[in-house]
Amino acid sequence: MSNTIHIKNMVCPRCIKAVSTILQKLDIPYTSIKLGEVELVSALDLKKKLSLSIELQDAGFSLINDRKSQLIEQMKSLVVQKIHHSDEELDIKWPDFISDKLNLDYKYLSSLFSSVESITFEQYIINQKIERVKELIVYDELTLSEIAFQLHYSSVAYLSNQFKKVTGMTPTQFKKSVDKNRKSLDEI
Repeated sequence: MSNTIHIKNMVCPRCIKAVSTILQKLDIPYTSIKLGEVELVSALDLKKKLSLSIELQDAGFSLINDRKSQLIEQMKSLVVQKIHHSDEELDIKWPDFISDKLNLDYKYLSSLFSSVESITFEQYIINQKIERVKELIVYDELTLSEIAFQLHYSSVAYLSNQFKKVTGMTPTQFKKSVDKNRKSLDEI
């Protein structure tokens, strides 16, 4: 039995802290915790697993038990980590990155993602990037040109076109709008 558990909806550092608190409360020792994944000291018995599942659900998370769901959640976590929580430039080739991290063929992973999530993996990445653009626009610390560079768009025009396609408004219209209509990362 594996000592790794996978948890759905862990999308930020606060989520890691929340899950850590739950594990400590239930006296479940772990060696590491990152977005979507916890490495336990030892496998959980059925009673502990049920208690953990209940506590996680109360906090808006859930245990992932099947391999396909785990892979999809890992893909999502890798995208969220890179786009929302990394200071590195976003100049990466997603198929190579995902395939290397999960040691599986990208076509298989992409097909699996689409079959379960009802959007393509590429569209998921675009949605995450647009959500990050919204966040950066709201912060009002960077120009649109700087945002485009940071998120590795080829031009401001390309970012603006993609933004409008996803949100129905231009970045300028979004900035002026009263309702910023941002989504939480686990809803994307």
